[in-house]
Amino acid sequence: MARIVRIREIAQTIAAIAGGEAIHPSNPRIGGMYHNVSPRAKQKMADLAKECLVLVHEQMEFMLDVIRNMQNREFVEVGGKQIPLPKKLGYHNQGVMATAPMYGSSSLDDNPTWDFTRWKETRPWDWYMGEVTIDLEDPSYPIGGTTKVGTKANPQMESCTGVPTYDGQPVEVGPRARLATFKNFDEKGTFAQHIARQMEYPDCCYTILNCLDNLNTSGKVLADHIPQGDGSMGWAANEAPRGSNIHLARVKDGKVRWYDMLVPTTWNFPTCSRALTGAPWQIAEMVVRAYDPCVSCATHMIVVNEKEKIVAQKLMQW
Repeated sequence: MARIVRIREIAQTIAAIAGGEAIHPSNPRIGGMYHNVSPRAKQKMADLAKECLVLVHEQMEFMLDVIRNMQNREFVEVGGKQIPLPKKLGYHNQGVMATAPMYGSSSLDDNPTWDFTRWKETRPWDWYMGEVTIDLEDPSYPIGGTTKVGTKANPQMESCTGVPTYDGQPVEVGPRARLATFKNFDEKGTFAQHIARQMEYPDCCYTILNCLDNLNTSGKVLADHIPQGDGSMGWAANEAPRGSNIHLARVKDGKVRWYDMLVPTTWNFPTCSRALTGAPWQIAEMVVRAYDPCVSCATHMIVVNEKEKIVAQKLMQW
């Protein structure tokens, strides 16, 4: 636990020094940055990255042992029942998509690694099934049992995302996609996603150190010329931990005329639905969570009175 806390502390500190803040950095701006870092700050980040490199190697080895142990089990226990653990849990036949091993690509690159003309977006209505009636119930399933038999559900209407496709098909993005694309990683399924995520740990630190080696603390922080746009399509694909995070925009005369964002979870949801095929429903959550979806997996609801005391609370999980 102490190792994880220290890794997170180091990562957040480096992000705060370089970006101004880790979650919503204030230093980046259109065309560059507001401020450079000092030589002392550069050295501080390098020292932290080197410390972190040792820790992430240890954490990677530890987690790989844990994941392999889980992968070799015959069953897992859910709600007091033994549920078979398929060897091909989370397998699917969809392709993978990644634009870089670590950073990304954009329409300004000499050789872009993503092509917006190969992207299309489909409505959930055209993709998911219509109204269904729940016909299986298990009151022993954590927490509080499953949805009651007879309940109506409508995936077409309840789905909250579009369905992006690349070359006409949903794709998987994320750590496994990056390793499969750039490092010949050939494992598939739920456990492969977890394994790939651990294997990316050291590369993060190596990339930080490489960036710092190339950083001139006396150099310019802003491009000499920032185009005001002619209305043509521009895009940037950033490889976030969850996968390819793509921003598309049409800018003309310095004003945004059109904008769209294709986040990793949006790419992965339709692929995840394929990966769920054949999985025991009791462990479907294992398949979904392996994609690290950016959605609420548990909602804690509370009701407070005028004295701000909790008078009711409920935990809702999906």
